[in-house]
Amino acid sequence: MNILLFGKNGQVGWELQRALAPLGNLTALDRHSTEHCGDLSNPEGIAATIAALKPDVIVNAAAHTAVDKAESEPEVAALLNTEAVAKMADAAEKAGALLVHYSTDYVFNGQGDKPWTETDATEPLSVYGKTKCAGEEAITATCSSYLIFRTSWVYAAKGNNFAKTMLKLAKDRDELSVINDQFGAPTGAELIADCTAHAIQSAKNQPELSGIYHLIAGGTTTWHEYASYVIETGRKQGMALQVKKINPVATSAFPTPAKRPANSRLDTTKFQRSFALTLPDWRVGVDRMLSEFIG
Repeated sequence: MNILLFGKNGQVGWELQRALAPLGNLTALDRHSTEHCGDLSNPEGIAATIAALKPDVIVNAAAHTAVDKAESEPEVAALLNTEAVAKMADAAEKAGALLVHYSTDYVFNGQGDKPWTETDATEPLSVYGKTKCAGEEAITATCSSYLIFRTSWVYAAKGNNFAKTMLKLAKDRDELSVINDQFGAPTGAELIADCTAHAIQSAKNQPELSGIYHLIAGGTTTWHEYASYVIETGRKQGMALQVKKINPVATSAFPTPAKRPANSRLDTTKFQRSFALTLPDWRVGVDRMLSEFIG
């Protein structure tokens, strides 16, 4: 199996390099790659790369993910999240390749308290959400073989993340204020990558599995509860943390250019049934990440 990966150095892309390698011949690119174009700001170059390499599977882990920045540069967000994806979808169909793409809970309006299902109507609130939604639509309109995985609250052990930021702040501050009216499940890039590799194998053998899926860790929490859990875990593992109080506050306490969905819960029943996998509680991945980070 020949696999082409875009976005190799992002959170999910980094883990995908590991997870996809056992499946076959992997060509991993990013926007700085020179031998082949991996830069989504050059949609024609992306299409040319696919035509030249003729992959069996294309995995797109590249995107414009700076949610607030997208509000001030909608053209750039649309180029990366919609136009490049449309070109990729067209090239994938011409090559007869399975296209794997990552989307987001931001395609929904974030209202209510029920987990979103794959068939719920999309109603994005932000430029980021709108461009990701349009990217999904380009794939579903063009490709006969695709897997779209909607994720949320993604973190990775590599680089910075919310948990590391909370622990850093907790070392020097007596009090922290953290949002408590947004609900979701912290989901590790490692889990997403491993589930993707399994799903690719299944979909190559069962083409009828083509479609949109929700892929996040199990359980539900808030950013406040997440921060409290991380700090408690850090203390148990011997970290000297100064913080004495973690104040729960509303989203309105931290105004941002892009509106955040209050409800980022995603129903993963379809994914778990289709691919015969159990998605573990969010704490499982967070515990592992923290043990690696804290040492």
